[in-house]
Amino acid sequence: MKRRDFSLAATSLGLLSLAANPAHAQRAPKAGTEYLVLDKRVPVDAPAGKIEVVEFFSYNCPHCNDFEPSLEAWVKSAPKEVSFRRIPVPFVGNDVEAKQRLYYALEAMGKVDEYQPKVFSAIHAQRQNVNGDANIIAWATANGLDAAKFKEAFTSFGVASKAKRASQMTEAYKVAGVPAMAVAGRWYVDGETAGNMTKVLQVVNYLIGEAKKG
Repeated sequence: MKRRDFSLAATSLGLLSLAANPAHAQRAPKAGTEYLVLDKRVPVDAPAGKIEVVEFFSYNCPHCNDFEPSLEAWVKSAPKEVSFRRIPVPFVGNDVEAKQRLYYALEAMGKVDEYQPKVFSAIHAQRQNVNGDANIIAWATANGLDAAKFKEAFTSFGVASKAKRASQMTEAYKVAGVPAMAVAGRWYVDGETAGNMTKVLQVVNYLIGEAKKG
């Protein structure tokens, strides 16, 4: 599977506008070109009555780092029916499995919202060495997390299982590059299909509307 990453071609202001107005699109995006319909539906983790929206990302990906503020703004303004989650992919850069476990350790500690921007900043702005278990644990401790609790979560069977499951989900959705998004276990969109990351969120808003129809 060819892996690519996608450039951010939008301002945060433009994405905020899209988040606030899901009907912003001038026309319906085209299946097969601007987004893909999965051959086989992927099981979702969303509660009954909710529409699952997934972001596939990598901490190593500079475009995921660029996309993060706009994605966060979109999440805050997303329709109430949306159940949002992230899946760290097993590609882009080095030490990918440990980076997956880093994400799920933060999730286990209830610290994703607080630490997601800190991890991206450490890697892409501060150029810190966040590679390898020892360095990741040291980074987490230096940034205010309880060393024993983080290490326990980071090295746990549960977190390792979630990292493995994330890799399986990446394959199930046939993720071609990051950042990318999926809706309701039925549709996939990324910067290449949509054209840029502004349009990705526009397509996601459209697909949420389609999912509401059943």
